[in-house]
Amino acid sequence: MRLVTLGDLLLDVIVRLDAPLVPGDDQSAITRTGAGGQAANVAAWAVALGAEARYVGRRGDDTAGELVARELLGRGVELAGPVGGRTGVVVSLASAGDRTMASDRGAAVELSGHELDPAWFDADVLHISGYSLLRDPLASTAVRAAELARERGARVSLDVSTWTLVDDAFRERLSAVAPDLLFATEREHEVIGTTSATCVIKRGAKGIRVGEVAHPALPGEIVDTTGAGDALAAGYLVGGAPLGLAAAARCCARLGSMP
Repeated sequence: MRLVTLGDLLLDVIVRLDAPLVPGDDQSAITRTGAGGQAANVAAWAVALGAEARYVGRRGDDTAGELVARELLGRGVELAGPVGGRTGVVVSLASAGDRTMASDRGAAVELSGHELDPAWFDADVLHISGYSLLRDPLASTAVRAAELARERGARVSLDVSTWTLVDDAFRERLSAVAPDLLFATEREHEVIGTTSATCVIKRGAKGIRVGEVAHPALPGEIVDTTGAGDALAAGYLVGGAPLGLAAAARCCARLGSMP
């Protein structure tokens, strides 16, 4: 299986807290830094699960950009897209099995449609991060990428990624992408409204629902949920619900979003 992902390649800074932060003072923590971003995560998990994967996006030409590019290449993911600008950073605070994120997407949002090479989208599936639909030029580029992928016979999937930022412009862009498969939490699904896509509803500890069929989550230790949805999406695209749920459980059992 050949998978292409479109979206962000960022520097992930994950902070695991065993106690709440203390305003104006220190708190001990366990931290991890490395490559991240939803599109990059899905590509890395797809390779780990036996697929071929290519990441498409704009990445920074700074020190952080070199670091995350080297890590993703080391994981077997092909990189495509222009290099230039400042690498974005995501800080994820993980505590009690939940996570809160502060996102700076840097140069990733500046990818333009004219920078796309049609050959990049010769694949079985194009997976688009919903964050790509939040602002132009990347939002319009995502629509163009879907067109290029379909011209080559690929299916298109999309992860909504956020419910708080979904507005009418997001819905219009989603309609233009017209994904065949849509990954969404229950709340994201509610704010998106009617769609013709096959929906994979992410229900956290309850597992997923595809149409009317519920698939329970696998039991396991929850260390950090960062990236679990990305692992789920990769696994589902590569091998269906069982592999998706197994990948999500594997991700939750360790600190970090990469396999």
